[in-house]
Amino acid sequence: MAYEFEVPIEPPEERRTIADRFAHRVRINLPDKENPKLAAVIDAVNRDDELYALWTAANVNAMERLGMTDHGPVHVKIVMNIAVKLLRLLVEQGVEPSVVRNYGMTPHDAGVVVALAALLHDLGMSIHRIDHEAMSLYVAQEIIRRLLAGTYDVPTATILRSEVLHAIIAHRSGGKPLTLEAGIVRVADALDMAKGRSRIPFQAGSASIHSVSAQAIEAVHIEPGEKKAVRLSIEMSNSAGLFQLDQLFRDKLAGSGLEPYIELEAQIEGETEKRLLRTFRI
Repeated sequence: MAYEFEVPIEPPEERRTIADRFAHRVRINLPDKENPKLAAVIDAVNRDDELYALWTAANVNAMERLGMTDHGPVHVKIVMNIAVKLLRLLVEQGVEPSVVRNYGMTPHDAGVVVALAALLHDLGMSIHRIDHEAMSLYVAQEIIRRLLAGTYDVPTATILRSEVLHAIIAHRSGGKPLTLEAGIVRVADALDMAKGRSRIPFQAGSASIHSVSAQAIEAVHIEPGEKKAVRLSIEMSNSAGLFQLDQLFRDKLAGSGLEPYIELEAQIEGETEKRLLRTFRI
């Protein structure tokens, strides 16, 4: 199935107060109910006003000040669900998470790592776009400690915090994941590519290869693979979407450690391509 969420991405409105932004708070949820530790952590996430305020600040910088796509709660919710699904499919095919191999933990603990890293990977955008991955480490430190308290003992929570922070920094361009969990988060971030991600800058007149190519991606399906553990099936309405796959996704997959486990197929739906632009000018 394609990942779909009913949370609309609306164009930013002027003079919205903090109360206005919190009034339409996005709830973070997962379809997987078989991981009680992860369920407890997600419950703590939804009760954390500081974290939601940081997502709000990150989105203001990204969308309203820089004209970029969503980097707030909608984006991280999508990335988290993709990451947890990728982990589940890999584990079902016998791939061992790094916290299991190195620390004798369980795949459920690996689920906590990928979910938290996905939710917190862009927190540095609340400060600045430049070097936001590194700044996310500083912003996320105490939040991770708070979210894990009560679910894990101090030594285990400390190890998990390090694993989450590693996955956060490894998602950047040129990042080198050292764990399966970090590679999953890196790839999941790249898979948030469907057309809703480009709708705001595209409708606002941002005609770049990034916005046009993202507009061409209709759906991303994540399924058990035939030759490899995971199969990614991409539906496109225009061949411009190949830029998303060949330039952006390929770069994120390279060096992620997931190359042996992922197969990808993209198809252009329909008999004719959908027209995305009438005129492009520089």
